[in-house]
Amino acid sequence: MILAAADATSHDARSNAGLSLSVQDVSLRFGGIHALRNVSFSARAGEITAVIGPNGAGKTSVFNTISGFYRPNEGSIHLGDEDITRVHISARARRGLARTFQNIALFRGLSVLENIKLGGHHTMRGGMLSALTYSRTVREEELALREDIERKVIDFLEIDHIRHQSVDVLPYGLQKRVELARALAMRPRVLMLDEPVAGMNREETEDMARFILDVQEEWGVTVLLVEHDMGMVMDISSHVVVLNFGQVIAADKPAAVRTNPKVIEAYLGADTVQK
Repeated sequence: MILAAADATSHDARSNAGLSLSVQDVSLRFGGIHALRNVSFSARAGEITAVIGPNGAGKTSVFNTISGFYRPNEGSIHLGDEDITRVHISARARRGLARTFQNIALFRGLSVLENIKLGGHHTMRGGMLSALTYSRTVREEELALREDIERKVIDFLEIDHIRHQSVDVLPYGLQKRVELARALAMRPRVLMLDEPVAGMNREETEDMARFILDVQEEWGVTVLLVEHDMGMVMDISSHVVVLNFGQVIAADKPAAVRTNPKVIEAYLGADTVQK
């Protein structure tokens, strides 16, 4: 029975399978400061790509440019075959781009389920008037959204036991999992994770790594993550992009990146390579 449910979830999710993501010659300036210089890399559809680098390397700038918070001075962003460089943030979400944040951005005072449902509201068709009057259409969509979330997201991330709790009382690791759940409720085709295991202990990190792998393997979602935990990055990523001073200094498979002299000098260090 459990296997059948898992197969159904995998089938439903894969109907919204991952898209490729391409960053092409992107430059970003804030006055005289060059945050990004001719950055180019690709995240293949249905794979996990990691972006790493020392503090100040430009990782957050890349994420904010892809998700639409920043508009690049030069270059372009492509989601699948579509140029989304000038597409609004909300429209990118409707096209299947979802992200989490380095600092937890949950709505305090709301329950786990209420927070997760907020991620799926952009999929609802009811207009403003319908929402204000809470029409039959809105009620039906709300019910369908809740059932979809409970079946596909809450059970998948093993958080059924906390779904009615306020997010305020949850330990840090569970709060990060709820934020992942909210992003999954957006039915992403590209999932951007900004330091998903930052501040977690080893057990919480292993759980989160397992869930990320499950999202990629069972849902077929493309995952792009920024992370400092090199053990996790090297274990779960199929491709690693390394930034330093706003420029790409390496982009390759984890094993090749780990032994790249430029990467060792700029970021990893000899001790990391020897482990």
